[in-house]
Amino acid sequence: MAVTAQAVGQLRERTGAGMMECKRALVETNGDLDAAAELMRKQGLAKADKKASRVAAEGVIATAVSADGKSSVMVEVNCETDFVARGDDFTGFAATVAKLTLDSKAADIAAVLATKTASGETVDDLRRTLIAKIGENISVRRFVRVETSGFLGSYLHGTRIGTLVALEGGDATLAKDLAMHVAAANPTYLAATDVPAEDVAKERGIRVEISKNDEKNKGKPEQVLVKIVEGGINKWLNEITLLGQPFVKDDKISIEKLLAKASAKVTRFERLEVGAGIEKKQDDFVAEVMAQAKGSGGR
Repeated sequence: MAVTAQAVGQLRERTGAGMMECKRALVETNGDLDAAAELMRKQGLAKADKKASRVAAEGVIATAVSADGKSSVMVEVNCETDFVARGDDFTGFAATVAKLTLDSKAADIAAVLATKTASGETVDDLRRTLIAKIGENISVRRFVRVETSGFLGSYLHGTRIGTLVALEGGDATLAKDLAMHVAAANPTYLAATDVPAEDVAKERGIRVEISKNDEKNKGKPEQVLVKIVEGGINKWLNEITLLGQPFVKDDKISIEKLLAKASAKVTRFERLEVGAGIEKKQDDFVAEVMAQAKGSGGR
């Protein structure tokens, strides 16, 4: 049967898919809009499964905060390209995931994907539908939930870095400042006592060897070398711990002293950065060209 432009337009509004895809679906279903939408959804799920193995290292960090400001969720949602990551469809999906994760109190990613929207669709249904629409692999990679009885600092640096800080004492401004500091300074631990003993021992061993091999230390007494090593260890600990770092807004004061001045205490902080830890595929174009040349007999 003939498919009208009006029917194609209606299907595009319902699915967000391209004009030709909509027309093909309507032809296959004899112009039945509901059947065509269902067919496209099934085809979309198949496309999503095919794209699941493709590396998705771009994306956004999205946050959601409870009405009372005491609980927040931060999620990383990934796609394949920065172009898609900037699109309204993708950022809207990420915001929806963050809100549903906050409201559902999901315990893990599996529970997040199974969370249902008001329309009855799951987050995974939305994800697969979006994959079919934009043509890239999309994944909900990870999330963190932070709760506090005090103040909660939340900060997004663009869409690629997000931080949460739980603060006892102080005020909302300090909590926000600390969240911005964590985004900029990227501490690994809260305090020196949180750094694993084996990591400290490894760092000390490295610095001992460096000290021994440094020409400037030749002939110095052992106790002096020990002080040099321990001084280096303390500096390293300050660099990787939130309390030891100089405040980004005033490097003359450490975070530890800033908190003491405000009679405040950080109980937890979290930082997510898009793509951190994901191994991105590096295309070797020279090898690719060589392989193609060999395959064509060198012609």
